[in-house]
Amino acid sequence: MQSDNDLKILRHSAAHLLAHAVTELFPGTLLTIGPATQDGFFYDFLPETNFKEHDLPIISARMSELAQQNLKITHKEISKEEARALYKNNPFKLELIDNLEGDTVGLSVQGDFYDLCRGGHVASTKELAHFKLESISGSYWRADRNGQALQRITGTAFYTAQDLQDFEDKREELLKYDHRRLGKQLDLFSFHNEGLGFPFFHPKGMIILNTMKNYLRKKLVKAQYLEIATPTMLSDELWKQSGHYEHYKNNMYFCAIDESTYAVKPMNCPGSILVYKERPHSYRELPMRLAEFGLVHRYEISGALHGLFRVRAFTQDDAHIYCTPAQIETEVCTIIDMTLEIFKAFGFNDIQVGLSTRPENSMGSDEYWDQATNALKNALTKKGVDYIINEGDGAFYGPKIDFSIGDSLGRRWQCGTVQVDPFQPQNFDLHYMDSDGTKKQPIIIHRAIYGSFERFFGIVLEHYKGKLPFWLAPVQIKLLTITDDQKEYAHSIAQQLSAHNLRIEIDSSSDPLAGQIKSAQLQYIPWMLVLGKKEVENNTITIRYLDGKQEFGLTLAQVLDKTTTLNNI
Repeated sequence: MQSDNDLKILRHSAAHLLAHAVTELFPGTLLTIGPATQDGFFYDFLPETNFKEHDLPIISARMSELAQQNLKITHKEISKEEARALYKNNPFKLELIDNLEGDTVGLSVQGDFYDLCRGGHVASTKELAHFKLESISGSYWRADRNGQALQRITGTAFYTAQDLQDFEDKREELLKYDHRRLGKQLDLFSFHNEGLGFPFFHPKGMIILNTMKNYLRKKLVKAQYLEIATPTMLSDELWKQSGHYEHYKNNMYFCAIDESTYAVKPMNCPGSILVYKERPHSYRELPMRLAEFGLVHRYEISGALHGLFRVRAFTQDDAHIYCTPAQIETEVCTIIDMTLEIFKAFGFNDIQVGLSTRPENSMGSDEYWDQATNALKNALTKKGVDYIINEGDGAFYGPKIDFSIGDSLGRRWQCGTVQVDPFQPQNFDLHYMDSDGTKKQPIIIHRAIYGSFERFFGIVLEHYKGKLPFWLAPVQIKLLTITDDQKEYAHSIAQQLSAHNLRIEIDSSSDPLAGQIKSAQLQYIPWMLVLGKKEVENNTITIRYLDGKQEFGLTLAQVLDKTTTLNNI
């Protein structure tokens, strides 16, 4: 069985094979970079004429021919002068050469094709027979939207035909339950060319979002969080002070107001900090937990957009906890409890936790890093949570805990995060008055559980394959009548159920019962209440569940008891 590193080497080699085929078929094309990815590989090109979808089979066929030629793949080091001569007409490769340290660069060679490379390849092109090209999309050089527009060809590769087939089978299953397809089928949300990357939520989609929000809000109130709301646009001076401008400006949107420059917020932190700074604080107020359901905007290139998983506007379930260093451990324990409880309520029981430690490029003293990291470790140990150490993967300002969830389709998603931050309190000169009468600087704990409402919505939708649990379903119960004679009874039942805050629909069509059931099943409605002559006469209800099981002769009180249990999360 091949390791992840073996696959990475294979896929990196397949990217070279793709570039080899493209340069033969489209000689004027400039090469840029072609790395392996988690599921495959890509190569970014600047062609003389844009590639079309019908070019993919042609490129694929040439790649197969090159693979069959069993070309030996070698790697050597050449001087930068040699490399510059080879790539004198390719500004992208010249830039890469100039940015590499040392006097030499790596070169991968197969047949008469060569490419800049640090190394790590299979022995020959014969090993690259099991690949598939998947798509053509747009990209930018260095992922900079102000840079040169490029075209990206994406593919995947495996060591055996069976592994590739298994991957394709799984991909077909994923496409079947793609949240974009389900969103359209269930009338939850849509996307439009008039707002690329900005989702449009329909009434039923808003019910799900609001249910998610209300559920979390109850948890926040119980945990003594204070909810705030901060502006969507703030002066660019604020973002310069916070450091976001320097490191994140290419992903931000700007506009001019009264001859000043404002930025649409990509994060909620600075707004929360301004709320904290509004007045002096005593140690007695700490920890102060400020929560915000903040709408943020981030520029993503169009080729990277992917349904609700990668958008240009999304709502974060942010919280910023202002506390003393001694309070970090207790606060993190509470966050761990809340995070695990919420994930399990949504049906995610496979939860992995990682602790990311100090990176090489970090700020702060050894004492601070030891104190903060130990506080996170102690909290995880105290809560009995198994975790892995991600060495050097922390933020530059502090260690963090990440939560990833496994879904029913065998994928993992990083969602919740807890980050310890002493940097912004220093940056914004935040203080509280301690018990000894001196000013002290608080620590900020950044906390998110869903991460992004939109992304989490999509994850949940695919996890349940559209069949959302009763408490989360936009329509929980649909009333079906065998004939029109039962309509009055149906409206009476619906009115009483609605009074208990249940989400109800009555099938008003003239379809026969079988047609009404099929319609409700296509909408994945958890319960169908079937009402016929017998039910009217006995003042009872028949429940038909989505899986086809039925319960007969129930009273309204019994039905309400069942709903109370299912809604009590």
